[in-house]
Amino acid sequence: MRMRTLRHCLLFLVVLAAPAALQAKQAPQVLPIEAEWCLPSGDCIQLEVADEQHEQAIGLQLRGPLPPLRGMWFPFDDALLRFWMHRTPEPLDMVFINDNRVIAIEANTTPCPRLPCRSYGPDQPGDGVVELAAGEASRLGIKVGSAAVIRPFKPSQAAPATRPATPARD
Repeated sequence: MRMRTLRHCLLFLVVLAAPAALQAKQAPQVLPIEAEWCLPSGDCIQLEVADEQHEQAIGLQLRGPLPPLRGMWFPFDDALLRFWMHRTPEPLDMVFINDNRVIAIEANTTPCPRLPCRSYGPDQPGDGVVELAAGEASRLGIKVGSAAVIRPFKPSQAAPATRPATPARD
């Protein structure tokens, strides 16, 4: 438990330090699509995956609007999750997830160009957050209690190897 608390404190410090490190003109972070969240409607949200601390600290800062069915997934170990909108120019929907279920939605969060900024998140632990364009959660019918099964892409999904059904004979 102490290690988890220390890790979360370190992540918080990285998040606080990131804006200062980004003061220089820098292109916004754009990560590869590495996962998807398919909804009961058949729509699938393509997700950039921020799974490194430095990626999580930057998130969608300086990014323009996300297109429909696109988002960023922040996977975590079970923890109390708090997000903010510092240097994020477009409103977002933040979908908080735990155990493959939506536990909270912060809809249409307000951009915050300068500190201090409000933080968003539920008072219960979660294991991930998906950020979408503002209004996208409602448009897609995502609600508290909705299933949230996010499937990371495996390298083999990009170019599956084909094998013969039976071994070749010499």
